[in-house]
Amino acid sequence: FDNICGLTFGKDPETLSVDLPENPFAIAFDSATEATLQRLMYPGLLWRLKKVFNIGTEWKLQKSLQVVENYITGALNARKESPSDDLLSRFMNKKDSNGNILADNVLKRIALNFVLAGRDTSSVALSWFFWLVMNHPEIESKIVNEMSTVLRQTRGNDPAAWLENPLSFDEADKLVYLKAALAETLRLYPSVPEDFKYVVNDDVLPDGTPVPAGSTVTYSIYSVGRMKTIWGEDCLEFRPERWLSEVGPEGEFKFETPKEGYKFVAFNAGPRTCLGKDLAYLQMKSVASAVLLRYRLAPVPGHRVEQKMSLTLFMKNGLKVFLKPRQLKGGPGGVHANGAKVAMCA
Repeated sequence: FDNICGLTFGKDPETLSVDLPENPFAIAFDSATEATLQRLMYPGLLWRLKKVFNIGTEWKLQKSLQVVENYITGALNARKESPSDDLLSRFMNKKDSNGNILADNVLKRIALNFVLAGRDTSSVALSWFFWLVMNHPEIESKIVNEMSTVLRQTRGNDPAAWLENPLSFDEADKLVYLKAALAETLRLYPSVPEDFKYVVNDDVLPDGTPVPAGSTVTYSIYSVGRMKTIWGEDCLEFRPERWLSEVGPEGEFKFETPKEGYKFVAFNAGPRTCLGKDLAYLQMKSVASAVLLRYRLAPVPGHRVEQKMSLTLFMKNGLKVFLKPRQLKGGPGGVHANGAKVAMCA
């Protein structure tokens, strides 16, 4: 959340400060998202009546939207007074097809779209990634060995040097197996599990189903990632190798997206592919490497991991883990762990 707000507004809400302060914008944003979900779950007549009488979830939604509106308006006014290099400032310099600058209400919706798309999507994916890695130690070993190999090439044999600074862009780009593991995570646990499209013109789906203009087509990204007809008999297995093709005489691997463009839609697909896809992979690689190079994760006994009913695939109770400090060796494959302490990945 802090990342996407910084990129969009040039303003850090500091929700990850040491004292973990409550941020009104973040709270209102989550509240509005939850209230919107209620509209999708229940008959339209119900939420429309609530809206007319301004009660229940609709009252909550309107109250939250006002907080969001005030925050974005404040950010827009701040950028008018002091332009920056953030996304909002860049769009303020753009003009529409008639040569006019974009109206304030358009700029607000653009900013809101970016925040909505980037709000916790990467952190949610990382929570599921760490959970899967904990339950597949053989994959964890491959990930850490790949990190060690890359850092040995770029920073030398001293493991202390590997931890001094975050990954550079070039180092992160070489972590092919890690990217495959992250993509496999998103296949099984997409950050946005369901999406819908608005039908502009009359059309017919590949299976022959007619869809009239003005209708809405909803599809489950979560289900698509778990279908045998699409991913094979092992579709429920966490297997990063399905994203890799072997190249080179020494068994080097290359990340390979599915040839069928709409097979993997965690980042949407086609001309509407998520603009932040590469940034998301880069951020997730950076966080994953920072954690896994320092610690080996183990689940807290009795902690139940389950999905939360939401527009974003949160873990209902977060992810509680033991962090066991990892001892890295400069030689190939030398990784160990000892000691233990508790942490939580929300």
